Amino acid sequence: MSYAPFDWIDDEARRRADAGLVRMLRPRPAEAGPLDLASNDYLGLTRHPEVTSAAAEAAREWGAGSTGSRLVTGSTALHAELERELADFCGFEAALVFSSGYAANLAALTALTGRDWLIVSDAGNHASIVDGCRLSRAATAVVPHADPEAVRKTLRTHGGRALAVTDSVFSVDGDAAPLPALADACRDGGAALLVDDAHGLGVLGEGGRGALAAAGLAGDEGIVATLTLSKSLGSQGGAVLGPARVISHLVNTARTFIFDTGLAPAAAGGALGALRLLRREPERAARAGAVALDLHGRLTAAGLTAVRPDAAVVSVRAPSPESAVRWAADCREAGLAVGCFRPPSVPDGISRLRLTARADLTQDQIEAAVSTIVSTAPPAG
Repeated sequence: MSYAPFDWIDDEARRRADAGLVRMLRPRPAEAGPLDLASNDYLGLTRHPEVTSAAAEAAREWGAGSTGSRLVTGSTALHAELERELADFCGFEAALVFSSGYAANLAALTALTGRDWLIVSDAGNHASIVDGCRLSRAATAVVPHADPEAVRKTLRTHGGRALAVTDSVFSVDGDAAPLPALADACRDGGAALLVDDAHGLGVLGEGGRGALAAAGLAGDEGIVATLTLSKSLGSQGGAVLGPARVISHLVNTARTFIFDTGLAPAAAGGALGALRLLRREPERAARAGAVALDLHGRLTAAGLTAVRPDAAVVSVRAPSPESAVRWAADCREAGLAVGCFRPPSVPDGISRLRLTARADLTQDQIEAAVSTIVSTAPPAG
């Protein structure tokens, strides 16, 4: 009998295919392709000449890679400069840059909690938060989505150290967390609050300073933020922001910082260039939000079911996983790239098209996108 330890994968693949849940890689062209409402390039900066020039200059000066972990050879003056400017822009005492937003969330959750801790996590949180909770070895209570009172009640049941964690803007439906009420619940329960502001930075707050700045909570002693450099800042990487003692603790204890290769200089340079451009052009943040509301208004007026966006994500419901896949494919065939979210990526089991508004979209592009989505929509029910 032949030894075939991975035969079970074929059975899993068949089950995925039968359920319409097969995922495929589709390399995008370097040149301009379909009209893009699928990426997270909210401010339209990933190809901005100033941002790409900053990335190229950083690579020429510091090399193609960071050459090692941040604690060995992977830290440069460029990383330190980016951290200072991120902290200042977002209103926090200090910042620490990671190779991805995923790594930043894992670092914050595993280094700031542990055994005998309680983590209270929103049911709609991103997978990186879910994985961080699992790796933390803390007890984790998952509470109903965007429910501060549920957080408050759960904290009351725990007499020890605790942390509540939430996305600032949820990546599936684009709705915002009730941050002031969550902060109050944490203060009353003696808990820390961790907020993943990946989808808030660059869109919410004055000049795009983020959801915590918009809520008047930036720099609060009991709050830590994580974010990504790959969305509004058009680059790659992540960061944790908070009190200086928290950042120092992460440098000394966070495994995804200590044992990971540092962020490539080009990515750090590109993110810094984008951040400086946003400082000079704060109107980009408001424009991204306005485009999202315009898309939502036009799509709902056409009879589609869409969630009103709180930032730059617009979610449009599909009748089934199979119809969502066909809808997205039909859009692409018509020259429009959109996201397609299906189980298990969506915890509520509802399939969607996910549209991301961009500050650089023209009115003609918005109208063309809406026309394509509406004309290719599957029958309801």
